[in-house]
Amino acid sequence: MVGQASLSRTLFQIVNNSFLFLFSLLAILPFVNVLALSLSNKTAAAAGLVKLWPVGFTWNSYKFVFLRDELFTALGISVERVVLGTAISMLLTILVAYPLSKEESAFPGRTLYAWLFVFTILFNGGLIPWYMTIKMTGILDTIWALVLPGAVQVFNCILLLNFFRGLPKALEEAAFVDGASHWTIIWRIFVPLSAPALATVTLFTIVGHWNSWFDGLILMNSPTHYPLQSYLQTVVVKLDTSAFANIDPVQAKLLSEISDRTVKAAQIFMASVPILLIYPFLQKYFMAGIVLGSVKE
Repeated sequence: MVGQASLSRTLFQIVNNSFLFLFSLLAILPFVNVLALSLSNKTAAAAGLVKLWPVGFTWNSYKFVFLRDELFTALGISVERVVLGTAISMLLTILVAYPLSKEESAFPGRTLYAWLFVFTILFNGGLIPWYMTIKMTGILDTIWALVLPGAVQVFNCILLLNFFRGLPKALEEAAFVDGASHWTIIWRIFVPLSAPALATVTLFTIVGHWNSWFDGLILMNSPTHYPLQSYLQTVVVKLDTSAFANIDPVQAKLLSEISDRTVKAAQIFMASVPILLIYPFLQKYFMAGIVLGSVKE
């Protein structure tokens, strides 16, 4: 029979849960404020009256956003970036992590290669060489400029190779005895057994691509090629009203009923929804992948 929890244990749980609750509020309340702001009228938003509940409830900001093509063009580019970037990054991460997870006897030079990857975490060539390299490859102002330069994330490789090293060696040895090649072992044994780590790395990759905005500003020559976060950055910094010169009467009426603050809030909230819908399905793997792939004897 399990005894009752001690007083110190009970106090620890109360303090710990209170601490986590407060930090959860710090993360959630700004998001709630943005949602409330996007649903408020322009007078209340301009006066700073909106906190956690809409003041003068209205859908006008969302109606205006849905009538504009720019947001959905940028959204399509971001979706394309996430799909291509995640697929390429996961493929390369697996192909890097597998050989680096071997012992030096099985893969001579493994330590040297591993340190070369780690070196890129500690040092980089700087912004200008990075930009010039991408420009010289001829992929500037294309989707590949957003996908290929960051295709191999060393932190993800380290996480995955540590997980691979924790898998029973007997499985690999038995597969070799049965005539399996390294390629077969990767896709038939290592990948299926590494679902928690792969889900974690996939989540990191998706969030990284979705939230990235700086490379879009630097590598795209035309605003029409901006991914969503780069587009939102230009909107949040300064709403470009010159783009509204040739709008139709419906948009003109909505424009008179909204403010730049409510439109910004509506676009920010809409940009956050996709990642919030994906995260719950991968969250159950998140902690398991981090813990299982990080500590080795």
